[in-house]
Amino acid sequence: MKINRINPVIFIVICLFSNFSLSQNYADVLYKNATIWTGNVSQPSAEAIALKDKKILAVGNFNTLKNLRGPKTKVIDLNNHFLMPGFIDNHVHFFEGGAALASVDLRNANSKHDFSTRIKNYAQKSAKGKWILNGNWDHENWGGTLPNKSWIDQDTQNNPVFVIRLDGHMALANSAALKLAGITKQTKPPKGGQIILDNNGELTGILKGNALNLILSIIPPPSEQEVLTSFQLAQSHALSVGLTKVFAMTANETETTMLSDFQLAKAKGIMKIRAYVYTPIEHWRNLENLVKTQGKGDELLSWGGVKGFVDGSLGASTAWFYQPYTNNPNTQGAPLTEPAKLTTLINSANTAGLRIAIHAIGDQAIDKLISNYELLAGNDITDLRLRIEHFQHPNQAAINRISQHKIIASAQPYHAVDDGRWAEESIGNKRIKTTYAFKSILDSKAILSFGSDWPVAPLSPLAGIYAAVTRRTTDNANPDGWLPEQKITVEQALKAYTFANAYAGFEEDIVGTLEKGKRADMVVLSHDPRAVLPEELLNIKVLNTIIAGEVVYTADK
Repeated sequence: MKINRINPVIFIVICLFSNFSLSQNYADVLYKNATIWTGNVSQPSAEAIALKDKKILAVGNFNTLKNLRGPKTKVIDLNNHFLMPGFIDNHVHFFEGGAALASVDLRNANSKHDFSTRIKNYAQKSAKGKWILNGNWDHENWGGTLPNKSWIDQDTQNNPVFVIRLDGHMALANSAALKLAGITKQTKPPKGGQIILDNNGELTGILKGNALNLILSIIPPPSEQEVLTSFQLAQSHALSVGLTKVFAMTANETETTMLSDFQLAKAKGIMKIRAYVYTPIEHWRNLENLVKTQGKGDELLSWGGVKGFVDGSLGASTAWFYQPYTNNPNTQGAPLTEPAKLTTLINSANTAGLRIAIHAIGDQAIDKLISNYELLAGNDITDLRLRIEHFQHPNQAAINRISQHKIIASAQPYHAVDDGRWAEESIGNKRIKTTYAFKSILDSKAILSFGSDWPVAPLSPLAGIYAAVTRRTTDNANPDGWLPEQKITVEQALKAYTFANAYAGFEEDIVGTLEKGKRADMVVLSHDPRAVLPEELLNIKVLNTIIAGEVVYTADK
């Protein structure tokens, strides 16, 4: 019998190629013994996941995936801890949050004395002439009386002070800051803004809405080192709460350096968290030119979206409603951006191919914005993934309209348990029925995405999930939940923090669920949030945050 002999050289090549092919299929990392929530409806759970080249190689049971273990594969036993897609935050003020961590903290100040003492103590440690900023105070913590510059003037003569209410739509300036800005009791406020005077016609130091820009425009820009410090503080905090990506939002039209600040952090090699940056809609043309010349960024840092404002906030009584405020019948709020101007800006940004996210809180503001979106000529707006930031006080008709057009309700659930302490006093029991209406939004088949609005609210997604699931207000006055009919399930909240945000960012094919070929962006939790009592959600600990297969955060043991 004739035997066909293989050329020795060909045989060696075949063997080498076979070994190379096999090695290409080995995982870099193999996680086993985990409770995995994939977010993928066709394979909702698993116990093991294999990673290779910063992506997911396979998801399933360990007996199947162990064949992907090669000589260099790192096998990690998760000891039954919970693994899920990395959290994505739909709305953060990243650098403001980092700066707030380094500044005076007024978030839980609960009295006039506490408020003024914290500022006094911070001023004593500050260099002469240094601005004291941020703060994030809430006057509802001490009964609703607005602070006054007289509370702090005596102790801050050497430092201009501009501390902002936690919603970002009202602030207190001391006399030094007002003087630098040239603001007197005769100063006419800009349209969409208010300069609050007392009963004697004197400045209180309180500014609302667009009047904040009178001060913001004169605050010296931070140094490069201050920018990097703010970034590092914000990033460390974000990674520690399980975030793998943030949508970074401009806070006002004067905030024009945020994108360059992110680019600086990336250029310095310190950026680990992914970010998509929304810049002011008023400067859409600058962004259009940037996209034409530099593209839209990469997987780590990207841009191409604009953010605008219809109205202000409920806490500042500047959210725009059809009817006056119940506890302030002299106002129904007002638009921050003149409606015709906003229409032009939205049309221009859309024509330029930019993504659009607009802040709208009151029922009239929301309706006007939806009408603006519906008028975008020549487009099927269901494909644009238009966003309404906050979407706090819609009527049912508005909920139905966003469902019809696939407009994204970009909500921040912690606001519900914060504002729920006093919201009904502001707008009454009828309008309150569809406030933070998470279940109604989902029942209508609309798209609900979640985030924090940090530093307005806590950055932790677990805190947001707790708020959405329990609706227990922060004053503990509603143990069964405030408007409990709007509670949602843990799994619905998880999806709003993962897949829904990926969809909002046109990335549902590459992130947001744990599936083969998607980015290896994941988080490991100490417990399965679906398996604990709702009130215990806040006790869950983030153990690891993983971005592109790299562990970028590990909790202290």
